[in-house]
Amino acid sequence: MAAWALLALAPVAAGTILSFASYYGDHMVLQKEPAGAVVWGYGEPGAAVTVALSGDGGLVLMKKMAQVKEPSGTWMTILDPMDQGGPYTLTARQGSKNVTLRDIYFGDVWLCSGQSNMVMTVLQITNASQELTAAARYPYVRVFAAAPSHSDVELEDLARIDLPWSIPTAENLGHGNFTYFSAVCWLLGRYLYDALRYPVGLVEAAWGGTPIEAWSSPRALQACGLLEDRRSPASSPSISPHQQFSGPQTPSVLWNAMIHPLLNMTLRGIAWYQGEANAFLHTDHYNCTFPTLIADWRRAFHVGSAGQTEPLLPFGFVQLSTYRRQSPQDSFARLRWHQTADVGVVPNARIPRTFMAVAMDLCDEHSPYGSIHPRDKQNVAHRLQLGARAVAYGEKNLVFQGPFPTQAVLEVTRALLNVTYSQRLVWRRRDMPAFEVCCSSPVSLCRWLPAPMVAVRSHTVTLALGGCGTLVLALRYARAEWPCEYQSCALYNTQGLPAPPFLLETLRSSSRAGEVELLLHHPSSLLSWGI
Repeated sequence: MAAWALLALAPVAAGTILSFASYYGDHMVLQKEPAGAVVWGYGEPGAAVTVALSGDGGLVLMKKMAQVKEPSGTWMTILDPMDQGGPYTLTARQGSKNVTLRDIYFGDVWLCSGQSNMVMTVLQITNASQELTAAARYPYVRVFAAAPSHSDVELEDLARIDLPWSIPTAENLGHGNFTYFSAVCWLLGRYLYDALRYPVGLVEAAWGGTPIEAWSSPRALQACGLLEDRRSPASSPSISPHQQFSGPQTPSVLWNAMIHPLLNMTLRGIAWYQGEANAFLHTDHYNCTFPTLIADWRRAFHVGSAGQTEPLLPFGFVQLSTYRRQSPQDSFARLRWHQTADVGVVPNARIPRTFMAVAMDLCDEHSPYGSIHPRDKQNVAHRLQLGARAVAYGEKNLVFQGPFPTQAVLEVTRALLNVTYSQRLVWRRRDMPAFEVCCSSPVSLCRWLPAPMVAVRSHTVTLALGGCGTLVLALRYARAEWPCEYQSCALYNTQGLPAPPFLLETLRSSSRAGEVELLLHHPSSLLSWGI
């Protein structure tokens, strides 16, 4: 570990020493216009600090005055909105003292957070050597990594840093296994740079083996009824002894130490890769805890940046990949569904301005880091950056997600169900039991039966209902912990994006001769049936 990671930052003791906060430094990227970048630090209480931004040749482009607050010894200012580019110099002065940061650029700043699949470094992924060599071609994608740290109280600054702001190199992108820098974060930033052609700043704050509760503020947990028990959730009777959690589990301890200190930072977006821990812990609370975390982080970053980070901060996430082949458990399938706030696709009304990378077809049974850690992070990041370009940057006519069903018509006499999709379909695997229908019978309110695909046309899948007849109560797709082999799920669109898993109720509508139209909608009661 680098020497700087061993030095704990002591904001209170540093209050009388003029300095910038821990996550400002040489080589950093600050958020460009239309937002103003927030800059803060420490100084002599009661004194004034002058912050100056200079360009080439030392020409001062702007000056800002900030008063050092008492008793915290902190100051904060907001720079005027700046266009993309650089390099610039940022200087803070207080009396005869000054501190200067160099090689500063303005661009877009993205925060990357989550657990071990976010923490995996470039060294650990497919084609690692080529990816590490390519780092030299991206000097304007700058990287920063907070060190893993937890706290029982909200911290104002980071306790430790693993990687200060740096120009990417093979060494700092592949420092070691599950250390720094995040492969998903790096690749997302690199792909965004290829599309945007201006600087991108990447901030990693992630810790493997951690549940969403540790990343959630107390107010977010309270909104989901999870604040009553402050014990470590690993002690919950719902956790089986063989489940291993490598990171802290106590509610809010990572919010306190790794997110709350960053709230003054002006951001362009967030990327999140987490959920494996919650496939074993409070799984069915995730349809509350995840939407609530998104809303809470957005509100906190907006307030913390004095309104510079936009209220509906773009938020992208990775839907869970795979873990165990032919597992009888359905917790991964339930968690994938809850990641969409029980809607199936994003953005939606519960989690607006979000985007999702479907990863259920990126399985890696022989990963040396365990099958729960697939090495193909390039496709993950590619799918994420498509969503970012469409949702965060408003790129028109960009397909960023796979096909989703919009209608189903039951051919009663032939016992067939025709499911219409939103996009043109590509049928990759014809032998997969991908679809199931929920059938009602005198002895069972809901019995799931396979519904084989007998035909796939441009936008329609035809399913054989077999013994289900006309009593179809629900339809689901890819409802398994390991739903398909690598890049071989049943349905994709023409851009190669997989159809996401779904769970939909069917309600009878208008009938024509020999046909019954079924209205697909999001389930209200199916989960209570144990579906």
